[in-house]
Amino acid sequence: MVIIFENLSANQADTYRLVLSSSGISHRSRKGKHGWDILVNDTEHEKALNKIEQYLKENQDFHPTDEPLRHKYHKTFTGLWVSAILLASHVAIIIGNDSEVFVRTYGASAFHILRGELYRSMTALMIHANAMHLAGNMLGIAIFGTAVCTITGWGVGWFMILATGVLGNLMNAVLYKTGHLSIGASTAVFGAVGILAAHQFFKKFRLPGRRMRAWLPLGAGLALLGILGSGEHADLAAHLFGFMAGLILGTFYGVLVKQPATRACQICFLLIALSVLVMSWMRGGS
Repeated sequence: MVIIFENLSANQADTYRLVLSSSGISHRSRKGKHGWDILVNDTEHEKALNKIEQYLKENQDFHPTDEPLRHKYHKTFTGLWVSAILLASHVAIIIGNDSEVFVRTYGASAFHILRGELYRSMTALMIHANAMHLAGNMLGIAIFGTAVCTITGWGVGWFMILATGVLGNLMNAVLYKTGHLSIGASTAVFGAVGILAAHQFFKKFRLPGRRMRAWLPLGAGLALLGILGSGEHADLAAHLFGFMAGLILGTFYGVLVKQPATRACQICFLLIALSVLVMSWMRGGS
């Protein structure tokens, strides 16, 4: 027997086996290092390829390479944990009666960021003006942060989300230069939305017959930005920059990463994110 397909996902292998079985073509499959292989008899090689090609042409709207969103990762609840951390931070600041001091010291002040206090672009993500501000960002982090980590894994995911928040605040500082101060995790929330939009774009763009639909996730992301990110007291520029940073990082991830990182790599990225976060708070308090 000869191999006609190799390194298939489980969904692809199941679909191809069903097509070959319904066509009366004898075959067998085996689990390889990078996926499933399908083998057929030498005499039925061309026939098998033709049957699969015919199936793909007739079912372009259900292409077997359209793999599930979660890849090998299943459910994760890290978005809830991060939301709880935001809540704990807000309660600690309120109990200390130092809200204004924290905002002045750790908020994303464009003037101070451009003069070297880069830590503010990170610490500002954990400070919120009031309960409503906090609740909205907790909900956003729980939903969109969890969705990102379902795709990338919890370590790489939170590293990327934190990076989008920092990059968004830095770009916002460059835009305003002075006289602007922002706080809140919403920049990172829209960074997560950007990562998801980029992921869905590349996922669909690679599929025959779906390239026009690939632009829909980007449109949906912009719609969310317009609906959720442009309220009366919202910092639209920071939200936009966070979304753009998410698109950029999501694009790099979609192009360069073929499968989620290993557990060891996830732990490494998570530790890097936590270390930078802790050092930022320490730098601001020194």
